[in-house]
Amino acid sequence: MSSTPATTATAAPAAPLRRFGRFELRALLSKTPRSLLWLVFDPRNGQELLLSMPREKPASAEALAQWKRTADAGARVNHPNLAHVVEQGEVELWPYLAYDRALGETLEERLRRQPAPLPLDVAAWVSQLLEGLAYAHEAGHVHRDLQLAHVLINATDQIRLVGLEVAQDLTGTAQDFNTQSRSAVREAAEQDVLCAGLLLHRLLSGKPVLDQADLRQVLDLMQPQGRELVRLGWETPHPIPEALRAIANRSTDRQARQRYHQARTFLRALDGWRTAAEQDEGGPIALLMDKLQRFGHLPASSARLSRILGAAGLEGQHAAALSSLVLDDMALTLELLRRVNNALKQSGAANSGTMLNMQRAVAMIGLNGLQAAVRSLKPWPGPMSELQATVMRSLMKRVHRAGLIAQNLRPAGYDPEVIYLVCLLQNLGRLLLQYHFPDDAQQIRQLMLPPEPTEEAPHPPGMSEQAAAYAVLGCDLDALGSAVARYWGLDADVQHMMHRASPDAPVRHAGHDTDIIRLTCSFANELVDAMVQPEGRRKQALELATRRYARVLGLGLREVMEALKPETARKEAVASHGPEAAREIGSANLTLTANLDIPPIVPSVPPDGPQASALRRRLAGEDAAPDTLPEQR
Repeated sequence: MSSTPATTATAAPAAPLRRFGRFELRALLSKTPRSLLWLVFDPRNGQELLLSMPREKPASAEALAQWKRTADAGARVNHPNLAHVVEQGEVELWPYLAYDRALGETLEERLRRQPAPLPLDVAAWVSQLLEGLAYAHEAGHVHRDLQLAHVLINATDQIRLVGLEVAQDLTGTAQDFNTQSRSAVREAAEQDVLCAGLLLHRLLSGKPVLDQADLRQVLDLMQPQGRELVRLGWETPHPIPEALRAIANRSTDRQARQRYHQARTFLRALDGWRTAAEQDEGGPIALLMDKLQRFGHLPASSARLSRILGAAGLEGQHAAALSSLVLDDMALTLELLRRVNNALKQSGAANSGTMLNMQRAVAMIGLNGLQAAVRSLKPWPGPMSELQATVMRSLMKRVHRAGLIAQNLRPAGYDPEVIYLVCLLQNLGRLLLQYHFPDDAQQIRQLMLPPEPTEEAPHPPGMSEQAAAYAVLGCDLDALGSAVARYWGLDADVQHMMHRASPDAPVRHAGHDTDIIRLTCSFANELVDAMVQPEGRRKQALELATRRYARVLGLGLREVMEALKPETARKEAVASHGPEAAREIGSANLTLTANLDIPPIVPSVPPDGPQASALRRRLAGEDAAPDTLPEQR
């Protein structure tokens, strides 16, 4: 029995108890050049706390008072993803903020137990962090030292941020702390967002970024301050979806102007990917559906057409003339497409396929239905500003031109209206984005611009459209168009044809009519994209697009040039072989101008068919009375 005291007497002496004021120091959870985070025990309340404090003591009493004022204001910002401060105090002029340990473990501690979280879980965690960060930034407060240890996560994966306004710059004694510039706060907020991007990289890659545990030190190594690039590698614990990879890489792009500058923008892209990955009807698609209800799909681009089609006296007009009028207005074309196919779906006749012929659609819906469709459209420009409406018109001209080029490139026997409508539907996501989310569309275009050249990268490429859309919305533009197509009741074949061929993948053999139509329209869209390139790169882009599709579609550069400039080809044919040869050039009656002006839609009747009605002649400018309808005969 006496051996127990002897054993106790020979045991190593207990470590001396370390204290900070009344708190017992248990563990140092984070130590950076800007702040400290301690796990402590409060014997007064019998609970564990987390103490967050600056790394250096404030240089003066004024500096300490300023720290307290700023930290107290930050502590009053109340949000579910910001940890609640249970106490603010000081010990021997060392200020601190105390948080309840029961809020959860730090993200660093979680990674020791779960070193490879799933990408979907990572996105959910960082989204919550960005929610709290965005709320704090909008309240005028910043963190300045965002680390893994400053992010708490509980058993239900709720995220809370600790340490807001702890890492203040309080080293100068003569500094006027009441006149801190807004630009400095804005710069600190952007650094918070960049650190959130580095945290996303750390969680997805499963290893420290640039082998640095301190995320703030990584900022000094990254371009443009340093020379290091931070991009998500391919050797990750789990496969990273392309959209999430694009979001992560944009958050740490080497060009500062390409990065996310606001937590809310970063959050929106990440949330968009999460909802798409979870196959949920949320995110940008849900927001788009809501806007469709309030503002329609597109505004009517021609008030004159709306007046004519909304008036009386059209009963005697041929369906071809009415379909030409419909095709002259993209909003009316899409509205008629929606109405007719919804009617087919409700009647149980949807098994016959999607209606993609405007003449048949007009005949099916009738004049009353056509006039109702006209009245349902929002007038131009809808909710768009003048500048946004100008960009929208330019985009519509590009889409219209692509449709005409696709008609000129189509193989023999294919309905030109079907070709035109499929080409229009391939651009549906772009049109909807520009109308309903013009700011996001502008951001995507900016990301697609090549960054500034450097010595290491004299000819840097810009982002692809898909990667830029992922980085802004969290989903690509085809997903927006496909969601609306499903909502309108368009069948699977049309939804397949709506997806452009990927510009990064080789063009495969077209074994079915739907594949031929899809590739023909994709080719036309790529040609229009090539023609708006700077003049020095235009010819190369046209030749590259032609080489991609030449073998599959059986087209050469000559046929492409004829499709781009059919009027020139027609004149050459007339000069060489007479007027009859011009008719052999497909759709040679279309005029495509280099400045992207909208030409007239190809008539639904053949060139040698019935003569145009008085209504069509007046629409083409041949009638002297544009505002009166011809009398019924």
